[in-house]
Amino acid sequence: MTEKDINRHFSFHNTCLRRIMKIFWTKKISNKDLHEMRNTKDMETLLIQKRWRWLGDVIRKPYDDTTKVALRWTPEGKRKRGRPKTTWRRIVENELKERGYTWGTVERTANNKEGWRKLVLILCAIRHSKD
Repeated sequence: MTEKDINRHFSFHNTCLRRIMKIFWTKKISNKDLHEMRNTKDMETLLIQKRWRWLGDVIRKPYDDTTKVALRWTPEGKRKRGRPKTTWRRIVENELKERGYTWGTVERTANNKEGWRKLVLILCAIRHSKD
C-alpha cells in the first residue's frame, strides 16, 4: 500500500469512529483522543498487525502450498518503466531488517503459534512506541 492509500484508510476509519460515537465537527477532538476513548489502535498499526499474522499463517502452511510458493517466487526480467520496486515481500523484509530479524528466525518462531503471537505484539508495540 502506498502512503496515500494508508492515509485514506486512516481517514475513513476515523470518520466511521466519529459517526459511531456521534462526535460532530463542532466538537474538536484529536484522533489520538478518539482512539483512546474507543480503546482502538490506529489503522496503520492494524494493517501491520494483519500483515504479520497473515505471514505467520502462510509460513505454517505446507511447502508446496500456492501461497507459500507465491511468497518465495521472484519474477524473471526487469520491471517496466514506471513500476514501483516495492513489493509486499520487500516491505516485510525491510521491517524484518529494521527490527533485527531474519527469515530463518521468523520461520522458526511462526511454527510456534504462541511465540508468533507474542512476536507480532512486540513488533506492533515497538512500531507504536516510535510515534
